[in-house]
Amino acid sequence: MVKRLILIIVSGLVVLVGLFAGVMVTDAYFLDQSIDSINNHQGTGLVVEFPLADGTLTRAYRANPPDFETSGDPYPAMLMVHEWWGLNGEIADLADALAEQGYVVLAVDTYRGRLATTVPGALLLRITVPKDRVDQDMQTAFDWLAADPRIDPARIGVMGFCYGGGVALRLATLNPSVAATINLYGDTIEDPAGFGALLTSGRPLLGIFGELDAQIPVSDVRAFEDALAQTTIPHTVTIYPGVGHAFVTPTGIREPGAPQDAWTQILVFLADHLQGDS
Repeated sequence: MVKRLILIIVSGLVVLVGLFAGVMVTDAYFLDQSIDSINNHQGTGLVVEFPLADGTLTRAYRANPPDFETSGDPYPAMLMVHEWWGLNGEIADLADALAEQGYVVLAVDTYRGRLATTVPGALLLRITVPKDRVDQDMQTAFDWLAADPRIDPARIGVMGFCYGGGVALRLATLNPSVAATINLYGDTIEDPAGFGALLTSGRPLLGIFGELDAQIPVSDVRAFEDALAQTTIPHTVTIYPGVGHAFVTPTGIREPGAPQDAWTQILVFLADHLQGDS
């Protein structure tokens, strides 16, 4: 009887693991693709293409300021990095919202077309995407923006959400030309030496986190603050009370509350560091 019970339990676990793995693979590699999601997005931006370092042609979502066609002045720009789901309509909405404030925004696709709609699928994408390739793709996207004559290459920043917050922070540690960095509840750095190019570039950093975030707990954020305090990097780290992970959303930033407060903080930070003459 005991052996039969153990066999049933083990068989059940095997089935559950198989189902979980099936969901991961199916969602991440066979279902929705990011550009399909963007094409269904009712926004003001457009899908653009440019070659990556390995020759792959990638697509991204670009949102321009309302006066882009009429103004002759060079614009500040922001690279925006998606959450662990991939480049989807919600990120395009946030790119549109930031473009309304006078920035050219390029929402990059670090998954190169893959998109997840379930947690298992998103987890698979995040743990399998090569970090070195992502960093190279981000640098290529930065260079692509910097080569645009309508953009001021000295005023290009980077921001990311969740998974993308860590990607944005990594780019800033590798590229001293990144003019401003915003990490929204992404991976942090706890060793001051890990800040790389930020240690000598003097470029500002903004960190936004949620008090109830189980993925990036407050203890990690405090360690991040302590590491920054041991450097000369201009920085502000804010922990918003009563909210968890991924609380800044296109809907939330348009209503009173923590998401809107965080978005306002972002706009003030960017106005201080990217607006005006370079």
